[in-house]
Amino acid sequence: MQSVYQHLISLLFVFSSLQVHQLTEGCSCALTHPQDAFCNSDIVIRAKVVGKKLLRDGPFGTMRYTVKQMKMYKGFDKVQHVQHIYTDASESLCGVKFDINKYQYLITGRVYDGKVYTGLCNFNERWERLSLAQKKGINHRYQLGCNCRIKPCHYLPCFVTSKNECLWTDMLSHFGYPGYQSRHYACIQQKEGYCSWYRGMTARDKTTINATDP
Repeated sequence: MQSVYQHLISLLFVFSSLQVHQLTEGCSCALTHPQDAFCNSDIVIRAKVVGKKLLRDGPFGTMRYTVKQMKMYKGFDKVQHVQHIYTDASESLCGVKFDINKYQYLITGRVYDGKVYTGLCNFNERWERLSLAQKKGINHRYQLGCNCRIKPCHYLPCFVTSKNECLWTDMLSHFGYPGYQSRHYACIQQKEGYCSWYRGMTARDKTTINATDP
């Protein structure tokens, strides 16, 4: 009888381990260029997170972060001023965790019933970690390319198939993600509807490059 109990306990342990593994591995996000993240978001702000509260509204709950908004880059037609950000309390459900009273964050998200929601699949980053090109993109450049399509290239050969596409090849680099295009380029619509990678003004040069040569 004791061996039967031991066997049952072992099965329960294995089952619970599998369940925990499934939960921790539950969030899966496709790689996204910051420009796409900007264009596909309802809200884009820079804010400092000053508080949090766990709302018991489901099996895992929802985390409500209180933020001090520094600047809004997108979403004026949705919310005039953001005071709270909502996300799943569990990281396995793509909930994002922010440090309190430490950093300014770039936060992107969607608006539902007047509330701003974000998660691990949105583009959320400490402001200080963004490149200068990314900050300029968020300020105005990304908006200029929202009619363009950034086409990911995971395997060679890759080709653009329409004039409004920019070929995104960061995934081919051994340096990994985020890569050089993500940090330093925006896909901007040029004359006659053609889109191409744009680096912009740096201390030494101003470079606009072909869509197939990032």
